[in-house]
Amino acid sequence: MVRDFHIAKSDADIGYYAGFVGSSFMFGRFLTSVAWGTLADKYGRRPVMFAGVISVIIFNTLFGFSSNFWMALVSRFLLGSFNGMLGPVKAYASEICSEEHQALGVAVVGTTWGLGLIVGPALGGYLAQPAIKYPKLFDNTVFAQFPYLLPSLCTSGFAIVALVTTFGLPETLHRHDKIKTSYSEKDIPSKASVEVRIDDEVEKGFAVDDTERLPSEGSQTQQKSLWRSWPLFGSILVYCIWSLHDMAYTEIFSLWAVSPKKHGGLSFTSSDVGNVLSVSGFSMLVFQLLLFPPLTNFLGPIYLTRLSSILSIPLLAAYSYMSRLENLSLWTAVLSASVLKNVLSVTILTGSFLLINNSVTQDQRGAANGLSMSIVSLFKAIGPAAGGSLFAWAQTRTNAAILPGDEIVFFFLNLVALLTVLVTFEPFLPRSTDKPKTNMPNIVQRSTSLDRHH
Repeated sequence: MVRDFHIAKSDADIGYYAGFVGSSFMFGRFLTSVAWGTLADKYGRRPVMFAGVISVIIFNTLFGFSSNFWMALVSRFLLGSFNGMLGPVKAYASEICSEEHQALGVAVVGTTWGLGLIVGPALGGYLAQPAIKYPKLFDNTVFAQFPYLLPSLCTSGFAIVALVTTFGLPETLHRHDKIKTSYSEKDIPSKASVEVRIDDEVEKGFAVDDTERLPSEGSQTQQKSLWRSWPLFGSILVYCIWSLHDMAYTEIFSLWAVSPKKHGGLSFTSSDVGNVLSVSGFSMLVFQLLLFPPLTNFLGPIYLTRLSSILSIPLLAAYSYMSRLENLSLWTAVLSASVLKNVLSVTILTGSFLLINNSVTQDQRGAANGLSMSIVSLFKAIGPAAGGSLFAWAQTRTNAAILPGDEIVFFFLNLVALLTVLVTFEPFLPRSTDKPKTNMPNIVQRSTSLDRHH
């Protein structure tokens, strides 16, 4: 698409401009994720989901109509800015399930990423430039003038289905009914009245006006405690470091696989790389739905995240030796390693989702996930650029005495993986994040307060 905009002076510059288009989405998300998360805590998860899905329909379609580089850049930036639903969706996924099924709920979010790895590239590959690929159907149509509109419209079509589906979703941030009861001055102080909050699913809780506030009101004290929460920032640290690793690995894998064997690569075609990614993506779907929930319930998210990070280190160290293999042995090794690497990676990412949700109470989950999405967007923007630059530098030192060629690439990836392992230990990651927090102690406090005033 960038090539067809004719903004790059040479083919070597195409990746430079394409990187700006990709980063514009992340930059927009970085600026607004905290605000969307705060809105989700104040008004509910569903309104933010509605806004996010509608933004996909509008700005993704505009992206398909882009006639120049700057229009594409701005439409992607606006999509990132208005699409703040991922954080609230992560909170929603853990809230819609009971505690023993939270791992499955959050795993579904990770599963959709694996599904996107399969469906997304296929949409772009088969539907872009339809007037050239399928002239009998699309010649002399709007798709000839806008060659990248068709895959964008298909994505917007998925978003329309999602929008309709969202109407049937229950809200997990409950709006409690309030029953006010007045008492005489003999019973309680003159300015106080008692509010009884009735929760259909959990418990009856009590609060006293002018002395205590409900969690759903999102007081300034709660917001300040979010910024002072070390368990939250410890969980976000795990998420950010591994996201940096994962984005760099994703960028490096394709470059490494298609590079010549004499430079330490695999001499794969782009179709070969697509086949490997499709197989690993499908395996990730199966693992997320069937194996991740029971493993999380058995080991806990902290230990499972730590173990997956440790196992990824020897696996990555073996990558640089695969160029010595041929034919069936090469394909067996690459497919096995790619499947295992993607399973470990999605385990760490989904585990970090659980840790973030567990580090705060329900009334703060929207803001907490919005904050994590804002911070991680910077790391995800850095990852591909850093990975590509590292790989290019490695190609200039194929004859080095220490860690020649691609060996230095996987060495640096392993350093980031080792850093991920370290931050899963205390004091970086408190053990309290292994289990979800609850608002119940506050409710007990309020009940005691009511008895005192009564």
